[in-house]
Amino acid sequence: MDQSEEQFFTERTELSGLQEQIQKIQEEIRKVIVGQDKMVQLLVASILAGGHVLIEGNPGLAKTLTAKLLSRSIDVEYSRIQFTPDLMPSDVLGSSVFNMKTSDFEFKPGPIFSQIVLIDEINRAPAKTQAALFEVMQERQVSMDGTTYKMKDPFIIIATQNPVDMEGTYQLPEAQMDRFLMKIKVGYPSMMEETTILRRWHQGGNKHQLADIQAVLSGADVVSMKEKVRLCRIEDRLLEYIAQLVHRTRSHVDIYVGASPRASLAILMSAKAIAVMRGRDFVSPDDILYVAVPVLGHRIVLTPEKEMEGSTPEKIIDELIKSEEIPR
Repeated sequence: MDQSEEQFFTERTELSGLQEQIQKIQEEIRKVIVGQDKMVQLLVASILAGGHVLIEGNPGLAKTLTAKLLSRSIDVEYSRIQFTPDLMPSDVLGSSVFNMKTSDFEFKPGPIFSQIVLIDEINRAPAKTQAALFEVMQERQVSMDGTTYKMKDPFIIIATQNPVDMEGTYQLPEAQMDRFLMKIKVGYPSMMEETTILRRWHQGGNKHQLADIQAVLSGADVVSMKEKVRLCRIEDRLLEYIAQLVHRTRSHVDIYVGASPRASLAILMSAKAIAVMRGRDFVSPDDILYVAVPVLGHRIVLTPEKEMEGSTPEKIIDELIKSEEIPR
């Protein structure tokens, strides 16, 4: 056994307390949300990995409500921005206002200056407003009038969007999509789940949806959890598997634009977060497979021919995964 292998088995990270905290978050959200377990898991994993998340689905699938509930379960600053076609960058970032008392301009921060920021219907705003998010999403800072303003840690953007074929929506730029750690697609509930939703509403369970949610974590707790996720171990063979999977997206005949190295890092951090949520301080192949589609699906662009055939990035990624030998 070489030194790296010995270190892998001897240095352990205590996760019992962290697991209890994660379980509490999920329990708080389940007080209101019926089903959608994978969406909740991936949302929590995104926070643990320190990445932004995009939720896509048809109207009425509790995308915004779930994001609100998650923010309520963590005691940090929260803001919500409703994106509209006439929204300007200053409406998001803030602007300089002339102060009559000091005879000078002073910066008034916009709603982006928070810790959990919910951007509702992000793909309804024009390109100029989308571009205003590039710096803050990647570098956690805003540059205005020659001054740089750092965001507090943790800083997470949770954005929702309707499918791009709906009226009044814009296709987000590839550079912006690449800054989201994951894209979570939300489907319709099963008939049994929808019956449960109806039963709760009939019994008056909708009256105190948000009021019933308690904050179970502080901002300092989240920062500590992120550090434990970073320390989660992964073997070299799995690092090679991640690199190989991402590299294949750049040479696949049906993919016009492949994933960048940022995608490799996103898979790594997301897999670490899932491993920790499952009570392990090391990454397994199953953790990588669990996050591969949410991490890669929004980062690749199919060839026009493949899109005309009705194929989707998720289908191509599934094919890539099945064609690669999974290390065990």
